[in-house]
Amino acid sequence: MATTEECRSALDKLSDNLAQADDGVRSAAALDRSLSCHITDLDITFTGRLTGGRIDVRDTFDGPPRERAGIRLAMAGDDLVAMVGGELNFARAWASGRVRLEAGFRDLIRLRKLL
Repeated sequence: MATTEECRSALDKLSDNLAQADDGVRSAAALDRSLSCHITDLDITFTGRLTGGRIDVRDTFDGPPRERAGIRLAMAGDDLVAMVGGELNFARAWASGRVRLEAGFRDLIRLRKLL
């Protein structure tokens, strides 16, 4: 099972990957939205913002998200680490229910480019 530190590191790497991506991916991630990522097996939540094509993690706390973020992710820590490491395809994990992504309709349309 992935640790809190490994999950935080994976989110930082995901942020770096988004910032270094090609124009299509970078523009899809160029939203300014609050973000939460609930790691279900650890029962912790990372909160922050997706802004300027980067994820800025600002806080970590126990339990599910306390407030409804504009973009909400939920998954096991191992799945987060595997996705960022290229071992797990996000679209397949989302389609199978291993990863939950919730956002407004317009944001989902933009974020689908990341799949």
